[in-house]
Amino acid sequence: MTAFITSICATAIVYAVSILYAAIGEIFSQRAGIMNLGLEGIMLMGAVSGFLVVYHTNSLMLAILVVILVGALLGLAFAFLTITLRADQTVCGMAFMIFGSGLSGFIGKNVTGIASSVKFEKINIPILSDIPVLGDIFFKHDLLVYMMYIIVPLSMFYIYRTRPGMILRALGENPAAVDAAGINVFALRYWYVIFGCAMTAISGVCISLSYTNFWNEGMTGGKGWIAFSLVAFSGWNPARAALGALLFGAISIIGINMQIYLPGIPSQFYGMLPYIATVVALIITTGSFRKKHTEEPAALCQRYDREVR
Repeated sequence: MTAFITSICATAIVYAVSILYAAIGEIFSQRAGIMNLGLEGIMLMGAVSGFLVVYHTNSLMLAILVVILVGALLGLAFAFLTITLRADQTVCGMAFMIFGSGLSGFIGKNVTGIASSVKFEKINIPILSDIPVLGDIFFKHDLLVYMMYIIVPLSMFYIYRTRPGMILRALGENPAAVDAAGINVFALRYWYVIFGCAMTAISGVCISLSYTNFWNEGMTGGKGWIAFSLVAFSGWNPARAALGALLFGAISIIGINMQIYLPGIPSQFYGMLPYIATVVALIITTGSFRKKHTEEPAALCQRYDREVR
């Protein structure tokens, strides 16, 4: 039983990391006042671009660099539309979701279902990996998981304990006040949107080169929407987002394992569980609860025009 629970917890962490990069990136973007509904499409673009690089070069580090570049370029385009042109953020997000889903399927059609020869392999941390139970759960993962161990506390420190973090929070609350202080609102929003999309693209490569080692069209399977829901569920807090990602990961992995013990229940039902949890989370974190218990940026989705402030 201990081995079974340990295996579920360890696998839940891997699943959680595959959506947590996107969730934390979106937290920074929304803290700056820009909402991006296109996470699913950007994740797919990250997944296919990273896989193609590894397929042709066998270089994981080059794949990560290309994935970050692809995410940044998509973020730059999204920022141009929503910040410079002040286009509707919801419409642009949906367009990016559809665009990314279609383009990723097109450029990856020749490698669909083909396994890559390399992927992010597990790295056992000396001494720590030998700790009973905890070692198997936390310290026998790949580089992308270990990076998240650093990113979550760094994100918390940056948002709540640094001057740039204070400016970021003000940017999402009152951009006019930030502008009045002589800080370039548009440049900062560009930066955080680009950063958020780059992080989202890394979530995609977690799926194609860590969680698995192949590419299939639409392989994210709605994880971008789960990541988006985590932002509100966490109250725009990276640490809570990590806990929420672990919860979603555990629900998903338990559902997969329950197919073995309860084979009479259709497998589609177990596949629905994390998305049912997503809907419940969105219901809980809306309305009066969101206003009282979360840190929703007051200027989220609001177009900013310095001429009319």
